[in-house]
Formats: sequence, C-alpha cells, structure tokens
Amino acid sequence: MRILVTGATGLLGNTIIRELARQGYHSIAFVRKRPDPEVFQGIELNPKQPIAQADQTDGLEVLEVIEGEFADDPTSNADGQKNDGQPSGDAVPIESAIESCDAVIHCAAMIHLGWKQQAESMRVNRDGTKRIAQACLQQRKRLIYIGTVNAIALGSREMIADEDTPLAHAGGQVPCAYVESKRAGTEEVHRAVASGLDAVIVHPGFMLGPWDWKPSSGRMLIEVGKSWKPVAPRGGCSLCDSRDVAKGVVSAIDYDGESGRQFIMAGHNLTYRELWTEMANRMDSRPPVQTLGPGVEYLAGLVGDLWTKVSGNETDVNSAQVRMSGQYHWYDSSRAIRELDYEIRSADKTLDDAAEWIRNRFVLPS
Repeated sequence: MRILVTGATGLLGNTIIRELARQGYHSIAFVRKRPDPEVFQGIELNPKQPIAQADQTDGLEVLEVIEGEFADDPTSNADGQKNDGQPSGDAVPIESAIESCDAVIHCAAMIHLGWKQQAESMRVNRDGTKRIAQACLQQRKRLIYIGTVNAIALGSREMIADEDTPLAHAGGQVPCAYVESKRAGTEEVHRAVASGLDAVIVHPGFMLGPWDWKPSSGRMLIEVGKSWKPVAPRGGCSLCDSRDVAKGVVSAIDYDGESGRQFIMAGHNLTYRELWTEMANRMDSRPPVQTLGPGVEYLAGLVGDLWTKVSGNETDVNSAQVRMSGQYHWYDSSRAIRELDYEIRSADKTLDDAAEWIRNRFVLPS
C-alpha cells in the first residue's frame, strides 16, 4: 500500500515515514526540495521514478521522494517553511502525486505563533489543505489530516478538553496566525467530508521526540538548556511523543468509523514550570524557581509587539505567544486510545530521548 506524506522532513512527518516503513508500507515523501540524505537515514531509499512507473515498486518497504508543490505561494515549501529557492524544474503537482498513492497523510503546515504572516499561513494551512482535500475527494483517496490541539477547544486546570468541548471554553484559543489558519484548514476538510471525502482528523498535543531535524518543538529544549530560565510561563501543555502519535496516525489508515471523525492525540498534562524543570534536568541547566505572573506576561507581550512595530520583525516574544503560554492546553486522548489504539509512553522516556537527540545534534560541548 502506497502512502503519500506531506511535511516528511518535519518532526511528525519524518517519524510517520519511519513508522510506515516499520509496518511494511511504501512511503512517498512529498517535498519541495530534496533534503539532505541524513533526514531519511535508516530508511531504504528508492531512486526517484516518474509517476507513471511508480507501481513497479509497489509493496516494497522503501521510501520514494517526490518534489512538488501543494501551496500556491512559491516562497512556501512543502513543510510550511519560507523558502527563497526556486521550485525544482521537474516539480510534480500534488494532484499527480495523490493519484499515484492509496492514501494521503497531510502533515505539512506553516507554524507562526504571532499576529504577522496571516496571509502566508492561510495560503499554506487553509488553501493548501483545501487543494489536497479536493484532490483526495475527486480521486477517492483517504485523507488523514494532521490538525493541532491549538485549533480546537482549550482546556483548563479545572477541566481538560476533549473532541466535544465547546470552542469558547476557558476563553477560547488566541486567534493568532497559526490557530486561525489551522482551524480554517480543518474546516476545509469538513467541507470536503460533507461532499463525500473519506477523512480522519488527528489533533496532536505538544510533541517531542527524536528526528526533530529543524528543530521544531525541540527548540524549547535548546532554549531551556542554553541559559537559566528562572521564571516559567504560568500555563501548561499536553506532552506527547511523536513516535506514539505517528503510530496512531498510521492506525488511522485502516480506521473503519465515520468519515470526518476527530481524534486528540495528546498525553501528559503538565504546567510549563513542571515541563521546564524536567527539561532543565536533562539539559544540564537550572530549573525555574517561580511562575510568570499575568502582569509581567502583559508587559512582555506589549514590549514584543512594540518591537515588532518598530523593527517590522515579529519575534517569538509577542502578545499572541505570551498569551498562549498562559493558557492550559490540557487534553483527554481517550477517544484515540479506544478507537485507534493510541498509546502514551512515559513522559520520562519521551523527554530522555528528545533531549538526547537535541544534545547530540544541536548543542555543542561547552
């Protein structure tokens, strides 16, 4: 069975490719530019073939790499990151790539937690998803869409959220570029489902794990290890392992329930102070000693937004991200556990393996 994966060089996409290979699927990595060979190290790589000849390798436990576009903006690559390079001259349209496979796992997304880059985020996360969903609908291919818990209801200390929690719970998500565009992408999938698309929607929590090549969420480990962070954000997240999410996503290929069913794949609900303490212990840094108060949060966001206005460059310190860090993104994964055999390994194992990956690849000895 041939499975097309977008965002295959990202943390989750790359882990999904590895899980597909482990289970004997033929993986097709859809990328804008062929990455360094080490990104797919350990996976048998099939030489690039024309789409018309793709069926000749069907059934082999190999990885095929296809260069192409799914977003209209040529400056955004297939992993949702800005790219100043030009598309490959032999780029394959996403519709042709979908035609060559049996199912699609759409992981690619542009992640910007801020007020800027709204148009770019919508172009990738909404419009690109719509294009993929429509192609899957027309060609009768199952779509497994990777959303995010940031696009559904928000949890709280008093009540963790699940797939049925109202969107307005706990004041709702912060309407930044990432939240709004990923929610719009989910809505596009639902529209296609109403027209007959066969789809499963997965919303991961805060993922850590090996094979975080960019890095993405592993940046938090780097920052906590780089210097002492005496004060942690006052909110929290639901820590999960990218390997567990990947296994759950692959299980969705054979899911026989209703189309459009949504699944939260989160894990351990921790405060950021708890998480940063565990990260600091593994990155040879001092843990935080207190939690950021709401007044300081407000001032930090204000200063960040002022810097954005003056410099024209929105950094990670902006009012959207600061407000999100004060929320409790706490979730219940019971539905995925029941219906997709989703498993949640220990937080210690996830943190140990993620920290080892980050230390070995990104943190130079002092």
